Amino acid sequence: MSKAEKVSRADETIREMGLQEAMDTVIGSSWGPTGKGLSSGQKRRVSICLETLTHPKLLFLDEPTSGLDSAASYYVMKRIAGLNHKKDGIQRTIMASIHQPSKEVFQLFDSLCLLSGGKAVYFGPASTAAEFFASAGFPCPILQSPSDHFLKTINKDFAMGDDAEEDLEVSVEEAIGALARSYKSSKYYRETLQQVAEIHKQGLEGVGRLKAEKRSKPSFWTQCSVLTRRSSVNMYRDRGYYWFRLAIHMGIALSMGTIYYDIGYAYESIQVFIRERLNGHYGTGAFVVGNVVSSMPYLLLLTVAPGAAIYYLPGMHGGAGSFLYFLSLLFANMVAMEGLMMVVASVVPNFLMGIIVGSGVQGVMILGAGIFRLPKDIPKPFWKYPTYYIALHRYAYQGLCRNEFEGMSFEVPIDGGIGQGNMVVDGEQVLRHYFQIEEGYSKWDNLWILIGMALFYRLLFFAIIKFNEAVRPGVVALMAANSRQAKQVMESPA
Repeated sequence: MSKAEKVSRADETIREMGLQEAMDTVIGSSWGPTGKGLSSGQKRRVSICLETLTHPKLLFLDEPTSGLDSAASYYVMKRIAGLNHKKDGIQRTIMASIHQPSKEVFQLFDSLCLLSGGKAVYFGPASTAAEFFASAGFPCPILQSPSDHFLKTINKDFAMGDDAEEDLEVSVEEAIGALARSYKSSKYYRETLQQVAEIHKQGLEGVGRLKAEKRSKPSFWTQCSVLTRRSSVNMYRDRGYYWFRLAIHMGIALSMGTIYYDIGYAYESIQVFIRERLNGHYGTGAFVVGNVVSSMPYLLLLTVAPGAAIYYLPGMHGGAGSFLYFLSLLFANMVAMEGLMMVVASVVPNFLMGIIVGSGVQGVMILGAGIFRLPKDIPKPFWKYPTYYIALHRYAYQGLCRNEFEGMSFEVPIDGGIGQGNMVVDGEQVLRHYFQIEEGYSKWDNLWILIGMALFYRLLFFAIIKFNEAVRPGVVALMAANSRQAKQVMESPA
């Protein structure tokens, strides 16, 4: 499709759902004025637009009228029902679960399926449902909506109440059983079985044809481009995504930079570093690429602005090369950290659990990174092996220490006495004896390790998404099948 055709289809879909007046309205955000966006009913219609935009042949809708008033419900369902009458030559099957439809909405359905407790009570033409209920002994009262009567007859959620059965001559359970038996002996049941058998036969015979008719998709790079633009817009609009983080980072950087303002390079200054043990770090396929690319400018901004403040205010090791390395290490650490949190977010079930698990993982890594205890003093079980070696904070901390102390020299009083003279201690000795920085790694090695960790976490995130997409549904289906078999054995042990 050309770009003009895509825009035309999008505009047509928006008009069909009655959203033309809200085309330039932000859908919503939890931060400030941007939160005053679409209403809940309009958001529901946007969700329907997203599903119908691609003109699918099979469309599932879960309660599409939730949050809509009666008029909006009717017009939305009318538009959905009208999808099968478009002049585009596409025959569609549209399935929707709906609660308490009005009489006008109910008349839009061609077929009706009624379920109660997992039992099929009726599946056939919607126009003959009232006749079926009447033949089973449950006629619809005059001036009552047929859909309300159907749901009231088979709803057993309140069957224990005193007034649950006042309009029925039998209990709700008995009514459901009678309707289920009537349905299994009806022509509708036989016609359904025949249709299922025919569809199954056609599917077996037409596998090759079905594959040939598979709908084409945009190229991988087109998907990446669209997702990158969309993510960039969302990140820019959402104040809490990066802008609030930038303010927090700047506040922390200015606080640390001013409290250690012009700290100098005397012997006492080294003692401050030793005493405080500053940690040194301040801070599926197309979807992953889009998220990574769109987040890079904001992560770079989060690196440069606070990094400059915290580097120059204390008067750290001068030189443009050292400053650029400092920013590079800080940026790589931040990208790796964001990748780690994306992995956590893809595993845990909700936002609150993500905060708890993410904070716990980072806390453990920081404790074992050789910051709060010297590397040689870290307990070997768990903390040294493997935490010390997999903690990204370790490589950021050691890289920053090397960047700061390599090439420096300090005059230290001999034995701390007065008049005993001074001796010169170079930065390598400070790194080796005071901070116990490992000699096998240069500062550039630490940077490359962090870059490798950032790439590893992104690939792991991609692998988890692909696993959830390809393997997890099969595992869930297998577990559900085993559960059903166990339930059947319990119900009929013989």
